[in-house]
Amino acid sequence: MSQKILLTSKEVDIILNRLACQLIEKHLDFSNTILIGIQPRGTYLAERIKNLLETKYNTNKIALGYLDITFFRDDFRRTEKPLEANQTKIDFLVENKKVIFIDDVLYTGRSIRSALTAIQSFGRPAEIELLVLIDRRFSRHLPIQPDYRGRQVDAINNEKVIVSWKENEGEDAVFLVPTKQEPTNN
Repeated sequence: MSQKILLTSKEVDIILNRLACQLIEKHLDFSNTILIGIQPRGTYLAERIKNLLETKYNTNKIALGYLDITFFRDDFRRTEKPLEANQTKIDFLVENKKVIFIDDVLYTGRSIRSALTAIQSFGRPAEIELLVLIDRRFSRHLPIQPDYRGRQVDAINNEKVIVSWKENEGEDAVFLVPTKQEPTNN
């Protein structure tokens, strides 16, 4: 299986810093803004962004939560395998806050639609924005677009974007890999 490197560790670091700076420009002190990492893969990006904001850019007391969307997905009953939920951890008020959803890859938009439904269980935010590392812009099923994006990728449907985080896979990198093709009978 051949894979193409879309982003190296250095490029990921540059993008994370740019995204952090864009958030500071819009939200300044984050007193009324909360970060929500979409489980499971958005949590790594959310933690990295929070860490950068606090350590490198001296922004204090940023609220960070994790939102599991498993049972809010429109396809959760369509698999033979039982789904395993991740932990939701939101220990602060969402009511009237500016919420920034954070996920690694925006593909069809269905995960974000699910997150929009799931967050309502915790209150009604004043507004919701979306930050993603990778925006697969030609693959959308729903009219959902990111407010902050690291990189746009024009991947076709038989390609998959894989994000590796050093906390989990040992390195920061983004790869484009072909998915398995089903043989066709001619």
